[in-house]
Amino acid sequence: MDKKKLYVGNLPWTIEDAGLKDLFATYGEVVEAVIIKDKYSGRSKGFGFVTFATEEAAAAAEAEMAGKDLEGRKIVVNVAKPREERPRTGGYNDRDQRRPY
Repeated sequence: MDKKKLYVGNLPWTIEDAGLKDLFATYGEVVEAVIIKDKYSGRSKGFGFVTFATEEAAAAAEAEMAGKDLEGRKIVVNVAKPREERPRTGGYNDRDQRRPY
């Protein structure tokens, strides 16, 4: 597991990638900072990921930033876990969409 990548949750809707990077830059070199957005609306989903150059910088950021208040929200900071594969369905649901009425 990559301990240089942090999950950052419960973020304010107003924060952008650059703001997230600036927020964590004091702990070390930030390689990447990404806010996850809804693919249809483009609106923030309220979480993102920050990748550091070193594990030490990531550990320091996790220890210091977890629970910090940001625009009235206590942010969550954890080491990011690998994304789990989810089963795919056959469209809107598993029923046949062409059934007669």
